[in-house]
Amino acid sequence: MPASSIVTIAGGVGAAKFLRGLAAARADAARGDVAVVNVADDFSLHGLRICPDLDTVSYTLAGLVNPQTGWGRADETWTTRNELERLGGQTWFGLGDKDLALHLYRTQRTADGAGLAQITREITASLDITMNIVPATEAPVETKVSVVGEGEISFQEYFVGRRHDVAVDAVRFSGAADARPAPGVLEAIGDATCVVVAPSNPIVSIGPVLAIPGIREALTERRDVVVAISPIVGGKALKGPADRMLTELGHESTASGVAELYAEFASALVVDTVDASQASDIERLGLECIVTDTIMSDVDVAAALATTTIETISNRGGA
Repeated sequence: MPASSIVTIAGGVGAAKFLRGLAAARADAARGDVAVVNVADDFSLHGLRICPDLDTVSYTLAGLVNPQTGWGRADETWTTRNELERLGGQTWFGLGDKDLALHLYRTQRTADGAGLAQITREITASLDITMNIVPATEAPVETKVSVVGEGEISFQEYFVGRRHDVAVDAVRFSGAADARPAPGVLEAIGDATCVVVAPSNPIVSIGPVLAIPGIREALTERRDVVVAISPIVGGKALKGPADRMLTELGHESTASGVAELYAEFASALVVDTVDASQASDIERLGLECIVTDTIMSDVDVAAALATTTIETISNRGGA
C-alpha cells in the first residue's frame, strides 16, 4: 500500500460515479486505491457468470459506460440479443455484444479454475484501469427480496424483471454467513488512510458487503477513518429504489436515517446541501456531518465530492 490509500465500499451506479471522481481527483495516487465491490447481485444467465456491479464500476472507470443508463457499454451493438429474441429466447436482461464477450471471458476463466478476484484483475487490466477493483467475496452470495403478498424472489427478478416496482417486506443475503472476504479486502481496510462508504443503496448494495463475516467488524475497528456518503437527497434516491426500500423495511428515508444505519462503523456522514438542516440530528448520533454538493452531475462534481470526503479525515490528521 502507498502512504495514502483510499478504500471505497461500493455497489451500483452511484458508487461507480463516485469512483470515477475519486480517480480524477487523485490521478496517479489512485493506483493504490481499492474499491471493494458488492457481488450479491451476481447471477447466471444463458450459462454465463454475470457480475453487474463489478462491470458497472469497471466500465465507468474505463470511460466505456453508457452515459444514458449509467450501466452497460456505450456504443453497444445488439445483434445477438435481437437474434435471440427472434428465436423466442430470454431477453429480459439485455446483454449487448461487447458486454456478452466479457461475460463469456469471465465464465471461461471460472471454468479454468481462476477465482473472481484474479478474473477481475485480468478484466480491469485489459481496460487500463489503475484502481484496484476487488469483489467483496469470491463465495456465492445472493440477495433475495421478499415481495409483499408473494414471497421471495431473486434480486434481478425484483430489480430488472419487476423494475423494482413492487413493495418488499424483507431482504436476506443467501450464502453470506458462510462467505469470507476476498483476498486482500481486510488488509486493504486495515491499511487504508480513509475508508469511504459510497453513495449506494444501504440495503442491497452496501448491506451485502457488510453481511460478509469480518468486513463490518474491520470497518468498526477503523471507525475513526470511515466516512459515508448519503445516497438519499431530500428524502429521495437519485436513482433506484433505495428510498422506497428504506421506508418499506422500517427505516427513515432521510440522511439522518442513513446515519442511523451507519453510526456503528462510520465517524462521519457527507450529506447534500438540501439536507443541511439534518446536521444536528446526525451529530447527535455520534457522526460528524459534512454538507456539500453530492449530486454527481459530471466528473468535476464527483471529483470535488471525493476530495471533500477524503479531507474529512485528512483534516483530522488521518490521511
